[in-house]
Amino acid sequence: MKIAVIDGQGGGIGKYIIERFRKELPEETEILAFGTNALATAAMLRAGANEGASGENAIIYNTRLVDLIVGPIGIIIANSFLGEVTPGIAAAVASSTAPKILLPVIRGGIEIAGYTPEPLPHLTDDLVDKVRRYLAAG
Repeated sequence: MKIAVIDGQGGGIGKYIIERFRKELPEETEILAFGTNALATAAMLRAGANEGASGENAIIYNTRLVDLIVGPIGIIIANSFLGEVTPGIAAAVASSTAPKILLPVIRGGIEIAGYTPEPLPHLTDDLVDKVRRYLAAG
């Protein structure tokens, strides 16, 4: 099972997700870190990702090769992360046939109706539970 964790800016959300995955998912789970920049990728690699790559081409190429994609919802919104998510990245992630489990962490003038903001640890608890269920079903 290959899980892509995609993040940008400083990679803090991706880093937190990977740390939780390493504690709570089976050891053989392959976690791949894809950052919109090298700083984000480096943070996720330090957190325990098996491999990592940075930039638009790496993300576009690898979204076709993974079994599951996780990250903040901004990875499917063009120009999010202060412009780091290019239209190409957003389209590739959104169009990937891999299932996506996204955290509703929103900035930049986008709101989701019906969503009540929760702290990142609570959101990540739910994300880890959903990934566990996905792994168990597959």
